[in-house]
Amino acid sequence: MALRNILKDGDPALGKVCRPVTEFDEKLAQLLDDLADTLHSTDGVGLAAPQVGVLRRVFIMDFGDGVIEAVNPEIVNTKGAQEGPEGCLSFPGEYGIVRRPQKAKLKAQDRHGKWFYFTGEDLVARCICHENDHLDGVVFKQHVIRMLGPDEY
Repeated sequence: MALRNILKDGDPALGKVCRPVTEFDEKLAQLLDDLADTLHSTDGVGLAAPQVGVLRRVFIMDFGDGVIEAVNPEIVNTKGAQEGPEGCLSFPGEYGIVRRPQKAKLKAQDRHGKWFYFTGEDLVARCICHENDHLDGVVFKQHVIRMLGPDEY
């Protein structure tokens, strides 16, 4: 396991569409473990593979109850709407008000290739959408209604 460098605003990899994972092997397991180590070294709740320069459809989330690994994720259903502050580890110190679904249902594979469903509400739904966007080369600032000043967050 290792800490990986988190790419910052302006890096072209953050705007690229990621390729699906086709091999569920030790290399994928190492990526997932490294993503978890890297995320846990920050104050974030989610991290996507392209944020560490790996253009594969993989992200992780951790809200304090353990890491949720999502390989080849798809958002299959959303419900409602919410607006709230959002930031990104690739845009340190920048926050904005973003509109996201109140509830999001995710279909993804685990590190062994087994499909599962996961439903999140509130912050979890926002994180699902935020991290999934990274896999399509979309960053949170593309959804921002209004950027927040340093004294607003």
